[in-house]
Amino acid sequence: MDVLDIKVRVKTRHLPDHLPSDSKQFAFAYHITIENKSNHTVQLINRYWKITDANGKTSEIEGAGVVGKQPFLKAGEQFEYTSGAVINTPVGNMEGYYEMELESKERFRVPINVFRLAIPSILH
Repeated sequence: MDVLDIKVRVKTRHLPDHLPSDSKQFAFAYHITIENKSNHTVQLINRYWKITDANGKTSEIEGAGVVGKQPFLKAGEQFEYTSGAVINTPVGNMEGYYEMELESKERFRVPINVFRLAIPSILH
């Protein structure tokens, strides 16, 4: 099967007020836009995330859909959502993939490139 043209864009932001002020953890939001640039209708079935903090500690998250949904994206459509992650250091990164399904029930993975979680001004 040819790789379908599914684009994933990510924007992140630090959430300094999300945790108690004495917390030793750091909260981040990530806003994802998934755009179906193919000629096929696809459905997002599962997600997989690998989250790594600056100490090299990793956690893996996988499950059905995103934010409680398994959206269908027709040709040319996009789906956006916002979720979050909490890590033990002021800098970290995430990467993963979405498992998508065609109307034929054939499944394929859409990789999500590594993106950084960082509090503002920590990196130049």
